[in-house]
Amino acid sequence: MLDDPGSRRYLAFVYDREIDPPTPSKPTSASSCLVLASASPRRREILAEAGLRFSVEPSTIDEQPRPGEGPLALVERLAREKALDVAHALAAGPARPVLGADTIVVVDGEILGKPRDEAHAIEMLTRLTGRGHEVSTGIALAWTDGRALAAEVVTTRVVMRAASSQEIADYVALGESLDKAGGYALQGGASRFVTAVVGSRTNVIGLPLEETLALLERAGARRFADAG
Repeated sequence: MLDDPGSRRYLAFVYDREIDPPTPSKPTSASSCLVLASASPRRREILAEAGLRFSVEPSTIDEQPRPGEGPLALVERLAREKALDVAHALAAGPARPVLGADTIVVVDGEILGKPRDEAHAIEMLTRLTGRGHEVSTGIALAWTDGRALAAEVVTTRVVMRAASSQEIADYVALGESLDKAGGYALQGGASRFVTAVVGSRTNVIGLPLEETLALLERAGARRFADAG
């Protein structure tokens, strides 16, 4: 917590509430950098390619939807819970921001998570090809010192061309489907099916970069991720 709330104000986004951010000096210790609460290689790559400084501490929360929970509510809740889970685990250390994220594919209002096996991946892609669908990612920023949490959801529309059953089977055989929501990787072989991406392209890969950078900036956490 802040040692003197009267002289050090900070920016927190809880729903629509705003307060001014702090302006202390940039952290220099590796133990004070941004924490990514995810084991996703795609999210690590997106942050690394943007030149950000971060460590990885995957969350282990239960990611099952709650009864009656809608897609956007689900991804925001999971992003929040992931960030808070890791923030609480690191509470004994120095104050650090923790980034949580969760991505889903939605078609006809139905959430498509990661396929169980190759047959399930083929089933998913058969539904997705020849039409459009949405990809939504919840992003959340928590603090190890208990500061207020910020969260938002980013949605991108993806359109795929029609594809034959053999094309779909050949793609799934590449082996990149099983650990990805909707059973496909935009940055991989599935690009052959995609005809349009309306919105953030990195959102479809797993993390909306521009929106994430803006969230870090608004929350006064960008200095924890700047390299050098």
